[in-house]
Amino acid sequence: MADEMVRRAQQFINGTYDKGAKLGISRLVEDGETGWTVMFALTRALQYELGISSLSDNFGPGTLSTLQSKYPRIGASGVPANIIRIVQAGLYCKGYDGGEIDGKYNDRVRDSVIQLKKDMGVDFAYPGGDVVPKVFKGLLNMDPYVTVNNGSAQIRSVQQWMNGEFVHRRDFYIISCDGHHSRTVAQAMLYAVQYTIGMADGVANGVFGPGTQAGLKEHTLSVGSSGTWVQLFTAGMLLNQRSVSFGGTFTAAHADAVRSFQSFVKLPVTGKGDFSTWASLLVSYGDQNRKGSACDGVTRITPDRAKALKAEGITYVGRYLTNPIPGGGKVPEKEIQPGELQTIADQGLRCFPIYQTFGRGADDFSYPLGRAAGQAAINAALDHGFKSGTRIFFAVDFDAYDYEVTDNVLPHFKGIEDAMRDDGNRYGVGVYGPRNVCTRVSDAGHASASFVSDMSSGFSGNFGYPLPENWAYDQIVTKTVGSGSGSINIDVNIASGRDTGQGSFNKPRGVLADTSLDPDLVQAMMTDVGKYMESIGFPNDGGVRKWQHWKCFTTTVVDYDSDITLYAYRYKMRKALIQTSAYWEMRHVDAIDESADLAVITAYETTGTFKDTSTGICQIFGITATRAWNHAVSKGYVTGSAKDINDDTLYSMWRKCRDDDQFALSIVPLIHLWNADGAPGSGNDETTLRPMRLDYTENEVYEVLRRYQGTNDEAKAHAKKRLALYQVMEKYNAIARNP
Repeated sequence: MADEMVRRAQQFINGTYDKGAKLGISRLVEDGETGWTVMFALTRALQYELGISSLSDNFGPGTLSTLQSKYPRIGASGVPANIIRIVQAGLYCKGYDGGEIDGKYNDRVRDSVIQLKKDMGVDFAYPGGDVVPKVFKGLLNMDPYVTVNNGSAQIRSVQQWMNGEFVHRRDFYIISCDGHHSRTVAQAMLYAVQYTIGMADGVANGVFGPGTQAGLKEHTLSVGSSGTWVQLFTAGMLLNQRSVSFGGTFTAAHADAVRSFQSFVKLPVTGKGDFSTWASLLVSYGDQNRKGSACDGVTRITPDRAKALKAEGITYVGRYLTNPIPGGGKVPEKEIQPGELQTIADQGLRCFPIYQTFGRGADDFSYPLGRAAGQAAINAALDHGFKSGTRIFFAVDFDAYDYEVTDNVLPHFKGIEDAMRDDGNRYGVGVYGPRNVCTRVSDAGHASASFVSDMSSGFSGNFGYPLPENWAYDQIVTKTVGSGSGSINIDVNIASGRDTGQGSFNKPRGVLADTSLDPDLVQAMMTDVGKYMESIGFPNDGGVRKWQHWKCFTTTVVDYDSDITLYAYRYKMRKALIQTSAYWEMRHVDAIDESADLAVITAYETTGTFKDTSTGICQIFGITATRAWNHAVSKGYVTGSAKDINDDTLYSMWRKCRDDDQFALSIVPLIHLWNADGAPGSGNDETTLRPMRLDYTENEVYEVLRRYQGTNDEAKAHAKKRLALYQVMEKYNAIARNP
């Protein structure tokens, strides 16, 4: 909402620093809306007035020390008018009365500064109505000092207390007082603990290191304890959403609350503020010397390693359903290995499956990719022999900011949920990731349990967030256990008991060649494919496209199933690759494509000139069909002669792709083979994939599907959607070949 006084603050910046671009102060939009852009401009204006030559958005130590040396107290006299105007403008941007932005430090300004200090909790540390450097720093940012968005009054009291108690320490800066826990508040808590231990300025660093841990071990709290340590401990409890009173005396009620917290995080239930409890309150991974009954890892579980794990007290082992790296890369045993699950069962261990592709950034998460991940995980779980009822944990292995969770991760898990539903919910959905990701995905109803990546304590989604209510596994430390042939590197996890994995397994399905489609599966397969396409905006009635869903499915999957089965067997290729590319392209044919076809025919028949375009049910260019054919001849994939590249040959190939559905379908696998070999002659400089094989990784499947369409952004976006379609097709092909 626009505010007239904020607009006047913006006008002050623009008018006073009219050569702002040269000074390093960008001109502001005078819209009356506060935000970081305005605060950055005010910070740069202050730096300019202080004589700092290199301006920055950051109100850092250099700005603070210069301000301290020149104007340690900004009040009614002795301060340049423009600095007072910056104070006034900052007050308006924070929601306080700043006077007339006239450079006059009058009673209105002074009263607002007094109120600001009170809201910050530093009114006793910095009495009076003058602005001191740390208050000025707090003024020129977007931190609220009143509760917002249903903030907790108790947490606000903690924030105000920490500000007032520690603001005079060198590296402690005024934190927000909005009633919400955050990364900044969590960092401030660590500094407060270190200062209370007795660490000097410059030694205290906000890191949960050996010195901090040693100090905490000397301050176990129990009923009757009092003082600053109790205030810090109760603050930590409140920040972890435990219902306690904030104060300086450890009461019986506090002990009860501590017992409840200890039980929740699976610590010894003592009711005391001991080191392990302190650790769980202050950092996501807690006390890393704890013994966990679960682990996860990227190494095959052999009988000797299983014995080492059991000796360590471990029962539950997390293993990966797939390995996105072709051939395994540097972690060749990341995927569950042949016979491994039987070893796990024989040794009395239990396995919980994890599904992860790359998942290293927001772009790897979307609704279509979630659909693909869900069905891929189902297919892989069945391949390995996991029984119905198993919960699969889907990984979000990056530091997802809250907006990325909203925009990318939640739609992704909705896709996973929909894939599971369409499969009959034979498997459950868990989420692996930082605390905020796990909580939000679970609260949205997309996951029933969380596997929390708490070792990544610096992740913004961990630092300042409580342990999710539905946590099943809490990942706390990496270590090596066992020796000799039993040595294995693992991530140790605390187990809550909400998930117990599986202790017995079906026979693995193995890597088999595809067979003819079972007629009894056709209707279910057509229904599932149609559901997915509708979910991404393709109505079954065809909409603006030429053909309806049933027609495309019947043509590209059913009518030529024997041909597609033969091609798949001959070229060591999954049928789903051929079905997916053909069906996808046929679903996309529209009136524009038909007009383009007529233009090609007219040009050739009137001038003899061939002007290429994609055509037919598989939307193949004449040049693509010809190059793929010639490549297949050169590699011995097919028998025959290579074709000349000229208008007549290209037009002939183009017409056959347009007019002969069976021929067009025969070219699709040749295009896939050509693309897997790097699309030689195309000029696209594609990398060479592994030779076509039945156990292509999901990444290789994506590449083959993407290359069929091209190299541009649209091809990449479509390939992410086609990957989910591939997994649906593959589901039914897998059922057919594994009766």
